[in-house]
Amino acid sequence: MAKSPRKIIITCAVTGGIHTPTMSASLPYKPADIAEQAIAAANAGASILHLHARDPETGRPTPDPEVFMQFLPVIKQATNAVINITTGGGLGMTVEQRLAAPLRASPEMCSLNMGSMNFSIHPMADKYSDWKFDWEEPFLRGSDDFIFRNTFRDIERVVKDLGEGHGTRFELECYDVGHLYNLAFMADRGVLKPPFFIQTIFGILGGIGPDPENVTFMKSTADRLFGDDYYWSVLAAGRHQMPVLTQALVQGANVRVGLEDSLYIGRGRLAANNAEQVTKICSIIETLDMEVATPDEARAMLALKGGDRVAF
Repeated sequence: MAKSPRKIIITCAVTGGIHTPTMSASLPYKPADIAEQAIAAANAGASILHLHARDPETGRPTPDPEVFMQFLPVIKQATNAVINITTGGGLGMTVEQRLAAPLRASPEMCSLNMGSMNFSIHPMADKYSDWKFDWEEPFLRGSDDFIFRNTFRDIERVVKDLGEGHGTRFELECYDVGHLYNLAFMADRGVLKPPFFIQTIFGILGGIGPDPENVTFMKSTADRLFGDDYYWSVLAAGRHQMPVLTQALVQGANVRVGLEDSLYIGRGRLAANNAEQVTKICSIIETLDMEVATPDEARAMLALKGGDRVAF
């Protein structure tokens, strides 16, 4: 079974590469705003901050290391949180582009998607008619022809360049049960080594659905494949966020919140910021008589190299 966390690791995904500025005025895209919201999320209880970058003028996802470096040092100086940089990037980015910022920053942790998949957000475009920026509508509608590439060769490259080259460990993102088997294959070959931090993802079009049975099934599959060599974490998209996370907490999961995953704090109510979601999940954790992990407790659990060994 998954390692039972004595304390719950909260990851906060601050801005992501999916939602667009038209969808919520609270979605941060300027470096100063990303830093401000990340710091506030850490102060609210997040021990890991999962970070993407965006063009400061248009809000479009960008892999530019120079943009990352406008907010990474600010966050590091203001908080002890673990900084986790995406290797998923955004729609249409090459693997080289997706690796540019992590290789520059040498972070403690990076996300690593465990398989290629259809990853579509095109239905979101039908909800809006007035767009803040011209790129948003074609970006969303074009995702119906997008394959999120993460081949076995790509995965090995990321592990070699970042894991072996920089001592970075990974948030292993699994959008469907096949991704768990991909991870098991990599683990059996010694490419990836425990303890694994497995982020199971529910409710993305192209991945496994947010049904309660699926949450249980993903956990039982991971238990069978990895025994007690892993920590389980769960995120759910959109309106499924808090209900799925509550179920998962009862089953022994760590959790991820943030405006990358959901723009909402409740039914029909947009979140004011990332910290509001962190505060809400902390309240749920406390109601369940559980405790929230500090950043250093998360580091110890996940065998991270420490914030003094990054390059920002």
